[in-house]
Amino acid sequence: MLFGLLDGRARTSTELALIAGVSPSTASVHLSRLKAVRLVNVLAQGKYRYFGLAGADVAAILEALSVLTAGPRHTFEPSTPVDLRFARTCYDHIAGTLGVSLHYRFLSLGWLKAKRPSNSYEYDLTPSGTKSFVALGMDLEAFCALRRRFAFACLDWSERRFHLGGALGAAFLAVALKRRWVIRNLNNRVLTVTQLGQREMPTQFGVKLLAAHTSSD
Repeated sequence: MLFGLLDGRARTSTELALIAGVSPSTASVHLSRLKAVRLVNVLAQGKYRYFGLAGADVAAILEALSVLTAGPRHTFEPSTPVDLRFARTCYDHIAGTLGVSLHYRFLSLGWLKAKRPSNSYEYDLTPSGTKSFVALGMDLEAFCALRRRFAFACLDWSERRFHLGGALGAAFLAVALKRRWVIRNLNNRVLTVTQLGQREMPTQFGVKLLAAHTSSD
């Protein structure tokens, strides 16, 4: 049920029961436990109660657990469906091949730096990074004010490398959607790169995109 909420959308207990393949009563018991340990939040709207992940930190933990549950392999060969592997949402930021590529490009461009020498997975922005992200239309002050981790390396379960999580990752996805570089699939977590994104993202960031994962805009 938790993995069913990784796309950032809220769902009812009935919907989550279908996802998990259990009875509604069993789902309710588990959701009560998940709420008690603060892994999910509940929103009552009319006669329905909607469940969602308690935050981006929970999503990051789930992504990391996906790596562990895959088991040891001598050679990494992802079995993830191609579209889901290339670009998808991880709660509210970009994951998959595209997310990983963007993360490492931001590092190589010198836009991100380790927050502390002892922790290379938590990031701050460099002056050039601040200037570049603001130029994209990101309201960094608003995202810095949020009570959540600002920027961190989130382990990607299909790539076994890191994509950018936290408030900064969410801000970048918001910009990518607003600029129509990517569009959401309404039925799952897949993100499709538009023709506009195919033109602009390689120019802006130097990432390589596959034509097979683009869509007419």
